[in-house]
Amino acid sequence: MKVVLAIFFALFLVICAKVFYIQVFDYRKLSRLASDLWSRELPIEADRGLILDRNGVVLADNLTTTSLVVIPNQIREKDRAIQELSKILGVSEEEMAQHINKKTSIERVHPEGRRLSYEVADAIEALALDGVYLVKESKRYYPFGNELSHVLGYVGIDNQGLSGYDKYLTGKSGAIQYFSDAKGNKLSLSDVYVEPQKGMNIQLTIDYNIQKSVERELDNVVDMFDPDMALALVIDPNNGEILAMSSRPDYDPNHYQKYSQEELSRNLPIWASYEPGSTFKIITTASAVEEKVVDLFKDTFDDSGSVQVENARIKCWKAGGHGHQLFLQVLQNSCNPGFVKMGQLLGKEKLFDYLSKFGFGSKTGIDLNGEGKGIIFPLDKVGPVELATTAFGQGVSVTPIQQLAAVSAVVNGGNLYTPYVVKNILEPETNNIILQNDKKFVRKTISEETSKIMRYALETVVSNGGGKAAYIDGYRIGGKTGTAQKVENGHYLVNNYIMSFVGIVPANDPKAILYIAIDNPKNTALLSSYTTTPIARRVLLDIIEALDIPKQDGQIEKDYEWNDSVYYEVPNVVGKDLKEAKELLHHFKIEYTGTGDKVLEQSPEAGERTPENSTIRLLLG
Repeated sequence: MKVVLAIFFALFLVICAKVFYIQVFDYRKLSRLASDLWSRELPIEADRGLILDRNGVVLADNLTTTSLVVIPNQIREKDRAIQELSKILGVSEEEMAQHINKKTSIERVHPEGRRLSYEVADAIEALALDGVYLVKESKRYYPFGNELSHVLGYVGIDNQGLSGYDKYLTGKSGAIQYFSDAKGNKLSLSDVYVEPQKGMNIQLTIDYNIQKSVERELDNVVDMFDPDMALALVIDPNNGEILAMSSRPDYDPNHYQKYSQEELSRNLPIWASYEPGSTFKIITTASAVEEKVVDLFKDTFDDSGSVQVENARIKCWKAGGHGHQLFLQVLQNSCNPGFVKMGQLLGKEKLFDYLSKFGFGSKTGIDLNGEGKGIIFPLDKVGPVELATTAFGQGVSVTPIQQLAAVSAVVNGGNLYTPYVVKNILEPETNNIILQNDKKFVRKTISEETSKIMRYALETVVSNGGGKAAYIDGYRIGGKTGTAQKVENGHYLVNNYIMSFVGIVPANDPKAILYIAIDNPKNTALLSSYTTTPIARRVLLDIIEALDIPKQDGQIEKDYEWNDSVYYEVPNVVGKDLKEAKELLHHFKIEYTGTGDKVLEQSPEAGERTPENSTIRLLLG
């Protein structure tokens, strides 16, 4: 009996020790395991972060929707649930039965039960079925539809980013936690609400006022010219910030399922690669000026209309050529033989070294997916003909973003910057800045002195050369047109060109650079002065307004043509008698208000420039 008692006492001590160990040392682990067995979660989806423009305009928002979740073990009236839910959702009873009878703790009815309308959600709620739940879901919403679509990307049905910036935008989902027994029956314990955590907000460098101008004009391009594609880019040359970016074809990210993968993935301003044509001459000219192989204001070139390079005859666009001209006029007239001469004076090593300095042949590093890098001849493959054609923008392939970054370096003092579109990462509740992007200097390309010469030279292209259609009175606009013949299977296509224009505002102190390209415009003269340049002028006017750019002194007077509006400065006629006022205002129409012989007020005020034959209003007394 003593032995038996000792054994039982020993066992009792072991049990007590085990219970003590479980209660004290294993408590947290076992409690967690038990909780996992009892607890269930109804998911609550977190909102994605907002995407804002630089001024706080919301470009990508969220809509709150509901989705259907069922807990099969809690549904007592399964036949009724199958019949009613199939009617409301418009699916077969067989499909609904698969969800209702599924051997799982929680079943999300997908896809027919996702993103439900208010009417459908109300109808389901009215059934009051046990085990049938409606949970909050967040749906991405793009208030401006197609605008900026390739930059913003799109979001799938599970609220995951399929394009664009998913890393910071994705939030952390929450849940309603409840407790159930092994059969799935809900226990009468308090539910626990785990609040979802919103994703971070992203502020872009985009200026929506400039963006909507670009979108409007690209729509006009499609309507007028029916191009194969069209694109536009605006950049701040002083830091690489992208102010606007768009292309056609585009898509509506609210309904991305309707578009092909090609339409969704090809962001043409950073992906498209083609021969740049005459806009590339900006780079050749800057390189030649920097190396001092030409003086734009002293050295001359005689253009007979063509030039022979080995077995190739390279023609000027003007039959018979431009004759004797300064190299500044070679740029203004976009004279190919003159640029062949510039390329020869530079030599292939120096020219291609500058192309590399300006970033051609490599990606710019912009913070967007899908960037191309273009194609530049390997130096050992460059002969006299390749050197000649590269000098005027043919035989090489570049992307629009490369061109814009390079031209920015030409006019900003010679500094090449990495372009970017994400300005700030913001905390969602307070909008405090968590991460901030700043300009990224890559390398020095040319001197400040060369940059100053190029700013002036490009202004003369708009006032006296091929870019006259972009001239804006009172504002110093620089620019360069481009017409590049397209290549297919190694052969140039007939009457198939990419028309482009680079515009700089203001030319003396650049705040923005615009690039527009139209691929194969139809039903128009194949000249950039008829296609891209007038469109660019309208966008430049909107840029001036959006950035509040003041008028500049020292504008180069335009070389007016027969169909141009001539501008005159309005003289001061306040205090003068009517006869003298009429003589001073002979370029304008006059309207009178009041009676008398003296001018009391005038509109527009003295000093403003207005087109000839515009109306000047005078108040007499």
